Amino acid sequence: MFDRPDSGELAILVHLDFSSEKEREDPDEFKELVASAGLQELALITGSRQRPDSKFFVGTGKLEEIKFEVQHAEANLVLFNHALSPSQQRNLEAELECRVVDRTGIILDIFAQRARTHEGNLQVELAQLEYMSTRLIRGWTHLERQKGGIGMRGPGETQLETDRRLLAARIKTIKARLEKVRKQRDQGRKARVKAEVPTISLVGYTNAGKSTLFNRVTEADVYIADQLFATLDPTLRRLDLPDIGQAILVDTVGFIRHLPHKLVSAFRATLEETCNATLLLHVIDCHDESRMDNIVQVESVLEEIGANDIPMLQVYNKLDLLDDRESRVDRDEEGKPIRVWVSAHTGEGVELLHDAISELVGDEIIHQTLILKPQEGKLRALLYSATAIVSEKVDEQGNAIIEIRMQRADFNRVLRQTNLKESDLTFLV
Repeated sequence: MFDRPDSGELAILVHLDFSSEKEREDPDEFKELVASAGLQELALITGSRQRPDSKFFVGTGKLEEIKFEVQHAEANLVLFNHALSPSQQRNLEAELECRVVDRTGIILDIFAQRARTHEGNLQVELAQLEYMSTRLIRGWTHLERQKGGIGMRGPGETQLETDRRLLAARIKTIKARLEKVRKQRDQGRKARVKAEVPTISLVGYTNAGKSTLFNRVTEADVYIADQLFATLDPTLRRLDLPDIGQAILVDTVGFIRHLPHKLVSAFRATLEETCNATLLLHVIDCHDESRMDNIVQVESVLEEIGANDIPMLQVYNKLDLLDDRESRVDRDEEGKPIRVWVSAHTGEGVELLHDAISELVGDEIIHQTLILKPQEGKLRALLYSATAIVSEKVDEQGNAIIEIRMQRADFNRVLRQTNLKESDLTFLV
């Protein structure tokens, strides 16, 4: 659609340090993004400025340096670790005579490579089209009107107007399809809520090990790789928790600093699984030196999508990469779990994670011994069906002495099915 130089795979990387903390990016993460996109890095050009140049983003001296490096290394692509305006992108391409892609464009390209489901492809296409629509005005050099004359008269639109209309129509179609997907997800969530099945959502910075932990905990076979955005499409699996029973664990797309807003809006249907979760597991790479900055970035995205009020348990992953560190559960002043140290790679600490999740998701746990008379056999059968009986023996009178362990809500539901009240039962003190 664009009258621009073709993209290539031999790239010159450009990273600038700005005085403003909000505009600052990580060059190491930039290199990981480029590698995840399957591009070959020829050189990294760095510099510093107070603020971006309005025309070229970089200064004239730095522009000449980039131009020399492009010609010297025979690169066909220049990647910026920053968001470029449409005019800056177009001016740079005209000056450098090669394709220029900004940070958002790289992330979109990675997403396009990773999408595997129909929904994922729709979400990526929507984000790409909305990103592209802002660049149409700079994308064409031939904005003449369609030819007139006998047999050649057109509607009188410029090429720009035609493309803008076609883009708008396609965006409308995709949004309608994604709305249908969202409604289907809503039905699934309502069914889980009705069945009182808790939903636990994995969130975290990209490449923190969410999918590896997901596979370890659920014995699933989700694709994992040591690269950014290895997971794009959400995956749901059943999880059996102590004292809780069945729960649903959701693996979601990883977050990244300055995650483009268009991506957040395009993936709204997917991120709603996070917004409606019972508990969030914030997976953190404890070996990463920039983990505190990553935590801030993840919490910022959670606030943007409206999920910052959901109870959260931090999971410090990749424990095996640290020296002399054992798995443990950190608790707050009230004794509630706030952090679990695990290794998804080796499985160390996963049992502690199960127990911590059960504590946070579950209601009050009943662990008592009941004396059931022979005529209370229905209650005994329902307790067995709920897998709540730990042990059982029979006394001389034929009464069943059973030890039960279950959630208060499940116990009350069982009692309602037998038309009994807790005061009607005999507990062994």
